Amino acid sequence: MTHTAPSAAPDITRQTEPARVVALARRVIEIEAAAVAALADRIDAGFLRAVEILLACRGRVIVSGMGKSGHIARKIAATFASTGTPAHFVHPAEAAHGDLGMITGGDVLLALSNSGESDELAVIVPLVKRQGAKLIAMTGNPASSLARQADAHLDTSVATEACPLGLAPTASTTATLAMGDALAVALLDARGFGPDDFARSHPGGALGRRLLTHVRDVMRGGDAVPAVLHTASVGEAVLEISRKGLGMTAVMDGQQLAGIFTDGDLRRLIAEGTARFDGPVSAVMTRAPRTITEDALAVEAVTLMERHRISQLLVTDAAGRICGALNMHDLFQAKVV
Repeated sequence: MTHTAPSAAPDITRQTEPARVVALARRVIEIEAAAVAALADRIDAGFLRAVEILLACRGRVIVSGMGKSGHIARKIAATFASTGTPAHFVHPAEAAHGDLGMITGGDVLLALSNSGESDELAVIVPLVKRQGAKLIAMTGNPASSLARQADAHLDTSVATEACPLGLAPTASTTATLAMGDALAVALLDARGFGPDDFARSHPGGALGRRLLTHVRDVMRGGDAVPAVLHTASVGEAVLEISRKGLGMTAVMDGQQLAGIFTDGDLRRLIAEGTARFDGPVSAVMTRAPRTITEDALAVEAVTLMERHRISQLLVTDAAGRICGALNMHDLFQAKVV
């Protein structure tokens, strides 16, 4: 029986020597940053043509690639879909075994291949084009088969990979991802895709709440709004603050807002020794208080409160009348903060 000697253990001390690790990591960042920066000079007629094709698409953008290019393709498809360009990923090998039926003549195929000679893409590209679908290629080789067949080609070539062996796709995948982001943002702008559109694609998370929640959705209205007349006493205002639990009360002169009295104002008066509960609240209220409209985004209320270091806001309607109130706790409960 032949026994194979075990391979020598790797030199862990050399591999984890701090200066070596730091130098290598920095080198990777420098190489990939340079690869991305080089793309700026390639935003040319080919890029404009790709944008035109994608804007004219009446179907879906089908993004495809093998191996690491496939992983990048999935991310680009997801970015497109969330920024107003309907897209999905199709695996080129699976396409050759039935999934080609997902692609129609009204679609655009965005094919990714660093070499531009991926066998799996080479099989499906002629079939896709025969249906009438347009082809946009992202490759690192403008002379490749894929680039030559494309209706628009985007050059994502890199001078060198960040992998010290020059083998693992690193700088090339980063450059391709950046080019995909450039396309997505150009399309977003051309479509007039705004924050509300983005929020509708992201309703389930914190981002969606911040973009979709308006002040009217979280404010307290009707009898829950604390309010006293300007003829009320400080004691009456304090009772209203306690009843409504917002830490403040509006001070009204008829239908007009005259001012606001807060628990902070009360603490200040007590600290100064000038608190008179039988005195008029109008003498100690804050005039011309900060307000926000009910149609404003709730996140705007957060920004206003933080900027002016306040924790309550009165809310006005389109006519400028007080219609609600809220405090920072309401915004916390709505998970806007």
